[in-house]
Order: sequence, then structure tokens, then C-alpha cells
Amino acid sequence: MTRSTVFAPFDIVEGDRKRGIVLLADHARRDLPGDYGSLGLPAAEFERHIAYDIGVETVTRELASLLGVPAVLANFSRLLIDPNRGEDDPTLIRQLYDGTVVPGNYPLAPEERARRLDGFYRPYHDAVGAMIASVAQASAKAPFIFSVHSFTPFMQGIQRPWHVGILWDRDERVARPLIDMLAEDNTLIVGDNEPYDGALRGDTMYRHAIVNGFAHALIEIRQDLIASGKDALAWAERLAPIVDAIDRRPDIHVVKMFGSRTGPI
Repeated sequence: MTRSTVFAPFDIVEGDRKRGIVLLADHARRDLPGDYGSLGLPAAEFERHIAYDIGVETVTRELASLLGVPAVLANFSRLLIDPNRGEDDPTLIRQLYDGTVVPGNYPLAPEERARRLDGFYRPYHDAVGAMIASVAQASAKAPFIFSVHSFTPFMQGIQRPWHVGILWDRDERVARPLIDMLAEDNTLIVGDNEPYDGALRGDTMYRHAIVNGFAHALIEIRQDLIASGKDALAWAERLAPIVDAIDRRPDIHVVKMFGSRTGPI
């Protein structure tokens, strides 16, 4: 966990913005600003999935390097505030997560909630929005947005069988070929909107892709498959040619409005 008095809420990986691709990693890191201590939690809790998406930072950085495209990564732990939630989502700042009570989040004064929104959540989303706008301008086409996440093999005592899952809402331009190409490896169990549903109003994909009609998908990789640096790099190498092939499809870099299963935009 970070103890520096200077804390940047996001990190930018530079790349060729003319490619028209933006990579995102909402839960890349488990860091906290120094004045938050450890939110009252023992250090071991920051080794768990509740604090961050294990392996995702390495996958995202390597994928950005292999594709030569930019990425935006959130630098703060999801326990501080979750950037992949809408501002009105009750799980935006969790007080209980997978059996762990977070003392630093309960009780939470309205002023503290506002501080976290203004200091971390909104700067990250501003950076994402600015990157997408910059890529759109540089490429002169609608950006393709690819968000990288990971999921725990066990949740509340239940084993999850998928190796990887693709989350999407109504726009299947990226999701369908991504699922199909991953499934060509018959050793992989590929989830279609598993282990989560991609229709979450106010989340990062909704906010930056769905409402703008940009082609997108969110990938969830099981954490035990990317926990080591070597395995994370191997997954980036697996994904790079797939993402590149999807990027070359004629329908990817055009604006198409599909709406959302969560309701009217």
C-alpha cells in the first residue's frame, strides 16, 4: 500500500492513439493514499480480490505494449471507492465485502464520500474520458474500448468454473467474436456474461462506451491464471492477436447505438 503524501489517482500508458483502441483497468492496483492508512484492515486483506483485480496491471500494460495502444489504469484500491460503479450504486464504497468488514468505510460521513468522489473516482473517469476523446480525434474514428478485469476462483464459498468471461450488454460487436475466438481453445471454459452480467447501469463501460455507441467489451480472467507475472504475460500474448483481429473488423470503428438492458439511456 502506498504511503506517499502525493497520490496520483490514475496512470497513463502511452501508445499510438491513431490505432483507435483504448485499454482500461479499473481495478489495477490495491494502493491507498497515506492518510487513509489501511482502512482499519490487516495487510493480508490487500492480498485478496476484495482490494484489487489480481494480475490485471501486468496483463494490461503488456497488452498495451504488444498492441502499441494507450491504456488508463486506476491507481487506488477498490476498497477506497470502486470506479466500476455508478455514483449512486450502493456498492460504490463497500462496508462489507466477501465476508470482510471494512472499518474505515463505516460509518462514512457525506463529506468523506464527496472527498473520495472528487479526489479519486472523478479524476479517473475524467482521464478515461479525455483519453477516449483524444483517441477519437487522433484516429478520426470511433474508438474501440477494451476493459481488463479478473475474478476470484471462489466467491462466498462457491467455485467458479470459467477460465475467462466476457461481459457485455446489447452491443455484441466485440463480445461475440471475442468469445468465439477464445473458445477455439478447447481447454478454456469461456463465460458469456459470466461470472457477472455486463449490464450494470453507471459502470465504466456504460458511462464511456454504451452511451456513446462505441464498440467495447469487458474481459474477466480468473485470478489464479494470471497471479504470477509469467502467466499474466502469457495471457496478454494470447489476447493481443485476438484484439488486433477484432479491431480490423469493418463494424468496430463506427458509432452504433444499442441501448442497455438496464433501461433507456
